[in-house]
Amino acid sequence: FHQKNKSSSALLRRLQQLQCHFTWDLKKDVDLKNLSTRLQDHIKLQLGQRGAVARSYSFLAYVRYLQNQREEALSLLNQSEETIRERHGDESERRLIVTYGDMAWLKYHLNLLPLQVKYPTGSSASLLPEVYGEQAWTYLKLSKSYYLQAVDSFRKALEIQTDDIEWNAGYAIALFRTEEVTIHWGPPSIKQLHFALELNPDDAVLQSMLAVKLGAYKKYKEAEGLLKKALKTDPDNPHVSRYVGKYFRNHHQLDESIDLLERALKRTTQSSFIHHQLALCYKRKKIAEQSHKPFSNQSTLKHTACLKAQLSPNSEINHDFWLHRRGAVLEALLYSNSSVFVPPSFLQKLKKIAERRLSRNPGDGEALALLGQVARAEGNRKEAAEFYEKALNCDKDNEEYLSALCELRLELQ
Repeated sequence: FHQKNKSSSALLRRLQQLQCHFTWDLKKDVDLKNLSTRLQDHIKLQLGQRGAVARSYSFLAYVRYLQNQREEALSLLNQSEETIRERHGDESERRLIVTYGDMAWLKYHLNLLPLQVKYPTGSSASLLPEVYGEQAWTYLKLSKSYYLQAVDSFRKALEIQTDDIEWNAGYAIALFRTEEVTIHWGPPSIKQLHFALELNPDDAVLQSMLAVKLGAYKKYKEAEGLLKKALKTDPDNPHVSRYVGKYFRNHHQLDESIDLLERALKRTTQSSFIHHQLALCYKRKKIAEQSHKPFSNQSTLKHTACLKAQLSPNSEINHDFWLHRRGAVLEALLYSNSSVFVPPSFLQKLKKIAERRLSRNPGDGEALALLGQVARAEGNRKEAAEFYEKALNCDKDNEEYLSALCELRLELQ
């Protein structure tokens, strides 16, 4: 027994040296249902750079492990290995390090012993760029809490492979997501997006992201040229649609944005980002038209009715899915037509979701903002304003919370 225990401890020490999802501490601020949906979309639609699908299989396997679906997790890791071997041939072994590490940990938890531990690593300073790169993409997909760690990991990968297409694209995306429009001479992401596009000129996602950044600095001619290229190169990519739609919304082309985002939803029906972007479009359109004539856009009303039906109290959608579309749906209901009836049972469901999140994390700005939306829908403007103030204390630079709070204060005057 003593020898067996000693052997198990030695194995665990070796496992802890591996670089993989099991050793990267990925458990804070994670919505597993939402993450699972996004990873499944990436696989189904073949989104991302050359190695992206294989990485999505590997990351989804870890999610399935956390959801206690371990047999499926093992199957997904086998698919990750197969995909890497198909796409990278003789270069596969370096790219399999993370997948093998995940396999070793999963087999350990499944008691599939004895097992071979492949590719134990030393200090973090000695990691291969493929490992830094996969770690960085993992952080980027996980949640905004990990974006700065993604930036750091991409930088480390690029210190070793300066001109790698995937790491440069990822670094540009990570910078894009962490920056604010406060640097008047232009943020680092613009330079990095240009460089990434020099390496891969036909990357429509990077083209659309660069257009959004350039538009913020009034470089409209270059931005609109990039938008045309992006829509011509990859018009059905939902990531392209989300950024082109954001550009249109930022520059008051609301009908164009709504049309584009509606089409994107046909490919990725559960995208919370696209639903949220649509809700913001409806909100702006409502505000813009309020002083002129009643809001009567039939396509918008139709979409709102669909959202309302999908989230009715009699729907079979589970609690996590309610959480997945929480803010976007409520904003759509509130702003697409003032006469739309929001069921009290729907509001109660949202309130419970928010309260459950706050019980786990009192500083959850999204949950506080959701309570603000619910209070506003119930007609409690003062209470709504208080929730948005608390949300802003948690996320001081959130434009949506600030905009909602300003509107509420004007209404309260």
